[in-house]
This record gives sequence, structure tokens and C-alpha cells, in this order.
Amino acid sequence: MPVSRILLSWSGGKDAAWALHQLRRSGGGDVVGLMSAMVPEFDRISMHGVRTDLVRAQAHAAGLPLIEVGLPWPCSNAIYEAEFLSSLSAARAEFGVTHVAFGDLFLEDVRAYRERLLQGTGLAPLFPLWGQPTDSLLQAMLAGGVRARIVCLDPARLDRHFAGRELDAATAAELPPGVDPCGERGEFHTFVTHGPMLSTPVAVEAGEVVERDGFVYADLLAAPIHV
Repeated sequence: MPVSRILLSWSGGKDAAWALHQLRRSGGGDVVGLMSAMVPEFDRISMHGVRTDLVRAQAHAAGLPLIEVGLPWPCSNAIYEAEFLSSLSAARAEFGVTHVAFGDLFLEDVRAYRERLLQGTGLAPLFPLWGQPTDSLLQAMLAGGVRARIVCLDPARLDRHFAGRELDAATAAELPPGVDPCGERGEFHTFVTHGPMLSTPVAVEAGEVVERDGFVYADLLAAPIHV
């Protein structure tokens, strides 16, 4: 049977990073690339506002090519889907991709949307973290060496003071009741700087914290690695 060739949807956050780790450990296929939606106008990833140079540094540390899906701003869902599918088609031709993996955890509507989007592409969806209890999943990530910063949060669900903090055991213990430990309902998003899926750390330093379009963003800047 041919080995699966997997493209991983990449946000730069802990769930995508841990999905990469799990896919590599499982031996069920080869991860051949990462794919991220970017906004060239701002030189940032579309959803979390992370600078593209940091996401590129992650991909380099993961030893994988990064396929950048360039999106206009503002961007309708129709344009997003068209650009996403076009990039998938190109990846299939260049890398022989057979599957697309996502770091989703339990939101059924999100999974159904991904599955619908892939219908007719000849590519099968994978959800390597699906259904795992998020409290124990976060514990496994931290125990496995993942270090991540909170780079975006919804202030209606989580206090602004969490923006920019490392998501370590102490921070996780401070999350209020009703906030998912992995932020799966959109409470917060992260950027991974260390982990077993990266050959070297992605060194960052804190930038400014701003509130925009109903979300709080903690900017990260590339920093030299001190040894």
C-alpha cells in the first residue's frame, strides 16, 4: 500500500504542532509540508496575527516546506476557499499529497466544514488529535516539551492580562471555569517556540499588545538565540 503523504494545516499554534508530532510518531504516513493562510499586506498569518517570518522559522525548524496561502484583506469566505483549494491542488501536484491533516479537537461543525471543503479534491482529511480530553492533552503537550505563548485571545472569554503569557502549568491553572484548557472554542490562540517537532527553538521577544476587531493580540518579534 502506498505511504500516505500528508499536508498539515499550520497555524503555528500548539495543536497544529502537536498534531505534527503525533503524525510523525504514529508512522502512518509522511508529513511532506505545512500550509498556512497569510495576509501579505500585513505580513502576518491571517487568524492569529503572528508575523510570517516567525511561522517560516517554525517550518524551517520542523524541516518542512511552508506553503503560504496568500489572502487579501478583507477576505470573504468564498475567496478563502478558492485560494485554499488552489494551494491544495498545487501541493498535490508538487508533493504528491494524499491527505490533509488538521489540529482540530472536538468542534463538530469545524470538522464538518473541513470535510466538506475537501470533497471532490481527491484528498482525505485527517484529525490526529480528535476527541482527546483537552485537559490531559495540554498536560501531555507541556510534559512533552512544548512551550507556547498566547498570541491572541477573545476578551469576552478571557481576561486581557493573559495575552503574551507562556501557556505553562501555572497559566493553565489560572484559566477561569468555562475556558477550554486548549482554547478550542476560540478563547485563545498560541504560537509554539519549543517542542519535539522542532529541531531548534524559535526565539522570540514580546512586542506590543493591541486590541483590534474585538480581539487582543500580543505581538511577537524574532529574537537572537542565546546559548
